[in-house]
Formats: sequence, structure tokens, C-alpha cells
Amino acid sequence: MDSVPSSSQALGSPQPSNSCQTIIANSGVKFGTSGARGLVTDFTSEVCYAFALAFLSSIQSRFTFTTVAFAIDNRPSSPAMATACIQAAHDLGLATEYYGVCPTPALAFVAMQDQQPCIMITGSHIPFDRNGLKFYRPDGEITKIDEQGILHSQAHIPATMTIAPLPNVNPDGATRYVKRVTDVFSPELLNGKKIGIFEHSSAGRDIYQGLFEALGAEVVALERTDTFVPIDTEAVGDEDKQKALAWSAEYGFDMIYSTDGDGDRPLLSDEHGHWLRGDIVGLLTAQALGIQALAVPVSCNTAIEASGSFTAVSRTQIGSPYVIAAFPALREHYHAIAGFEANGGFLLGSDVTLNDTVIHALPTRDALLPAIMLLSLSIEKRCDISVLVANLPQRFTESDRIQNFATQDSQALLARLAIDPTPLLTAMALTESVTAQNTIDGLRLTLSNGDIVHLRPSGNAPELRCYAESNNSQSARQLVTSALACIPHLSFS
Repeated sequence: MDSVPSSSQALGSPQPSNSCQTIIANSGVKFGTSGARGLVTDFTSEVCYAFALAFLSSIQSRFTFTTVAFAIDNRPSSPAMATACIQAAHDLGLATEYYGVCPTPALAFVAMQDQQPCIMITGSHIPFDRNGLKFYRPDGEITKIDEQGILHSQAHIPATMTIAPLPNVNPDGATRYVKRVTDVFSPELLNGKKIGIFEHSSAGRDIYQGLFEALGAEVVALERTDTFVPIDTEAVGDEDKQKALAWSAEYGFDMIYSTDGDGDRPLLSDEHGHWLRGDIVGLLTAQALGIQALAVPVSCNTAIEASGSFTAVSRTQIGSPYVIAAFPALREHYHAIAGFEANGGFLLGSDVTLNDTVIHALPTRDALLPAIMLLSLSIEKRCDISVLVANLPQRFTESDRIQNFATQDSQALLARLAIDPTPLLTAMALTESVTAQNTIDGLRLTLSNGDIVHLRPSGNAPELRCYAESNNSQSARQLVTSALACIPHLSFS
């Protein structure tokens, strides 16, 4: 059973300089909503070794394992970080599997199937001058209590470290991840479909084309680059929006598929090249899979409930650990459960059967299953993807962020606005009143006309995010633009 460190292990207690607790506390690396994140310059070999040692030693008493799995994204800093993490596992007497550059969900899937812990070296969508570590127990993502166990670890790193080069890559991780999807469908499923793959620097770019072709699609690879591209599926830039429109007009795609940096958040377009909101992708995916009960963050589109497709919907804080934490209660009453986030990452919380084949649970963000399920659903319904979206309850969400905005400034501002949101409404020139206020994660205001404005600090970077929902996309976009424009004035007034 998970337990928090005793008071004698508190961060304030004196610790030897080579203890994991001390090294991590002084590193500048912090846990966010999805693993440990920080500047590349903070992820020294010593810090990476300490994090890996703290994680593995903290779970050894609760899980039996002899092998640890590792993978990386395409960031320039990721290979060196991986060598230190792998060395920590070896020094604990553990064997390792190294799957090289592959998507986070691929690593998580094979490790969970093999009942192994794993560490993914990735900063996901954040800029390349930052990086991160994602930790998985043999049964899935670590919990917030596990994070405390890592931060308070009493393990000690050796006085001198000899770090070996990276081992040979085992290609089995990507292969088994692809088969999880391709084994469910006929190899003719996508016959006649034309798919564009926006490859950029995604960790899964070497597997996507072959996967879609294996299901019968014609595939065009687009814009691969060796320069890391920080795609944020919740805040797609205008340049990437225009690219998708131009590509669709040129090639006549049925879908453009892409992901964030580590391949756990999908970026999908309809046949016109319009990028779809992640929670709309999740909603359609859940419908296609016959999901009974959902766990979704508070920021997701209220079309989920309005669709009437699900027996139960549990709203959580933002972040996959909170979504996963809601699964056990749902499992007590339902056999087909899932979750997704506004960023599009889909978490399958139970096995489901489709085409007489079991799709095994993957309770971590996945970007691949949603793409195949949307295409499958459009084929089943004999309509384009845009029609699937149009048939949903018409609630529109938008989001964006202010970068380089200190977390403490965000927290201080939201604390003031939670007491009295009037200054925000006045600055945004809104005449509506607040009819509901939710502080489960940040500050979410429901207005008298049904619009929603939601502000929260990012858990992964010094950013303030804004989510908005309205009855049309223009109003939702205006709410986001207006809110973010007035934040600097409000925060320092």
C-alpha cells in the first residue's frame, strides 16, 4: 500500500549531500501534472541518476521485478539523461530494456504487459531547453503519493559514478504497440482513405506511416525535421493551423494525424484540415468504443454530458494521475471505463472487446487509438469526420496560454479572483454574472449566459492557461483572447 514518508524524512531534515532527497531538492526540477520537469541544465547526470534511483528503490518493497524498461523522445538532451537513469537501474542490480526513441504509450504498454516499471525521458510538448522524466510502476503511472516517496527518498548515490553508453535498441516496444491496434481491424479497414502524417520531431514518427498503410490507407509523410518542435495540442499555433488547411487542400486528405513530442497526445484534423479539439476527439473515441463510464478533467467540454452517451461522468483535477485515480470507483459499477483530457490523450481504463478482439487497457495517455477509432467510426457511419463532430452537442472550447508566467504569480492572482472575480469580468468587458464557481483546479467561472472561463497555472511549465467554452467557436476564442490580454494588468495591479 502507498504510504507517505514519515515526519523524520521531511525535506527540512538534515540529509547527507549524496542522498537522493538532497540532490532532488536542490536540483530545480519539480513534479508537474505529468512527471518531473525542468530546464535541461538542471537535469545533470547526478540528478537523473538520483531520480531513477529514488523511484526504483521506493517501489521495490511493493512490486516484484527484475527488469526496468526505458525509452526517450527526440530531444537533443534525452540520450544523455537516459544513460544516467539506466545506470541507476544497473547499480541496483536490475536488468534493463532500452526501446530507444518511441512514444510514451508504447513504452508504458509493453512495460505494463511485462509487469515491469519503466522510465520515459521526455519533456512532452514543452520547449527543447526543458526536459522531463515520466515514471511508471508495473501497474501503470505513479500516483501523487509515489511522487512524495521519490522526493523524500533516503537512497544514496555512489560517491563516484561510471556511466555506460546507451545499450542497443530493442525494437519490440514499437512493434507490440502497433499490433495492439492493427490486430483489432481488417487490413482493408482504411482502403480508399488518404492520411497525412505531420511527423515533425514526434517520438512516434517512424511507426505511424507503416501502421496506417498496414490498415490499407494511402499515406503522405509531411514535414519531418531534426529540430525539436514543441507541439502543444491544447494551443495549436496559427502557423500549424494554416499548414493543415493548405495540406488538405493540396492532397485531399481524409485526416491529418500528428502528436505532441512524446506521442501521447493526438493532433487530428478533419477532411478540411481543421484541427479537432482534444476533448471532442476523446468523446468520439469513447462513443466508438462503447465506453459506459468516463473520468475527465474539469476543463473538458460539457458536450460530454450533453451527448447522453455515458452512464456516468466523473470530473477531476487536470492531469492524468487524477483521471486514473477516479478509475477504481468507476470499476465498481461499470465494466467499460475510460478517460481523456482536453489535450486529447485517451486513457483506456479497462479491457474492451471490439471485432471479437480484446484491446487491453492502457491507463495512460495514448494518441494512436483515437485516430484509428475516429476513422473507423466515420467508415461505420458512412460520413466524413466533420459530420461526426457536427452531430455532437454544439459546445465549443478554446484554450491558450501565457508563457514565462511564474507559477506563484498565477496562484496569487487566482486566489484574489476566487474571492472576487469582478475585476476579471470588468477587465474583459463582460456584463454577465457568475452563476457557478469551481476551484477544483484553478478558477473556473460559469457565467449567466452559459459561457465558461477557466484559468489555471500549468503543472508542467511556468505558464498560465486559459480555457473557455461557449455556444460558438468565435465567442470561445474571444473569451480566451480577452482573458489573457488583461491578465498582466490584473496580476500586478
